[in-house]
Amino acid sequence: MAGTTIKYRRVLMKLSGEALLGSQAFGTDPSVIQRIAGEIRAAVSEGVQVALVIGGGNLFRGVVGAAEGMDRARADDVGMLATVMNALMLENGLRRTGVNTVTFSAVRMPTICRPFQREEARTALDAGQTVIFAGGTGSPFFTTDTTAALRAAEMQCDAILKGTSVDGVYSADPAVDPTAVRYDHLTYDDVLNRNLRVMDGAAIALARDNAIPIVVFSMHEPGSLVNVLTGQTRCTTVTR
Repeated sequence: MAGTTIKYRRVLMKLSGEALLGSQAFGTDPSVIQRIAGEIRAAVSEGVQVALVIGGGNLFRGVVGAAEGMDRARADDVGMLATVMNALMLENGLRRTGVNTVTFSAVRMPTICRPFQREEARTALDAGQTVIFAGGTGSPFFTTDTTAALRAAEMQCDAILKGTSVDGVYSADPAVDPTAVRYDHLTYDDVLNRNLRVMDGAAIALARDNAIPIVVFSMHEPGSLVNVLTGQTRCTTVTR
């Protein structure tokens, strides 16, 4: 890392629940959790303050439950609980690698993790702790994308980093369409107007209104998190 410059010193990292699947069809792969924990540890060792929001789609998706006849609000409640499960497993993985980590949940369950309080979470980040935000926003009808943008604004993060299976944002799914075009840079309005699947519309609007860059990169390459922080890997940046 000698001679390199860290572009962002406080980041909100957004991971999908599916990122924890590995080769499994359901649940979590412990080896994937430890690999992600190692990536975060490398960033923390460079003095980067890291907050995380993780989805729950590897365990349950509220929109799927609603599509199958479940009440949407109750389905989202179950989805929020799934994010807590993932957060606690990732917290354990981080602690095993020596990263001081604390989980805050917007759904109150104080015997398991801390209730979300903005100032307490910011104090934890200032003290060098890695912070995981679980339980979504605490309300149904909001995605974890929106949660990520909201918490990034509340924590005054320098950027939202979205780790995916591809190296940026494409005009179409590159796994399906070989002619898909990859973008190095987009504006928030580009994403909204072209209906690109970066994050949901509410999350993009929150990031735009708070001038928080969104960086989309592949989590599959070793060292990818530190590389994106130093501008040494392919990615798509969404800004004004």
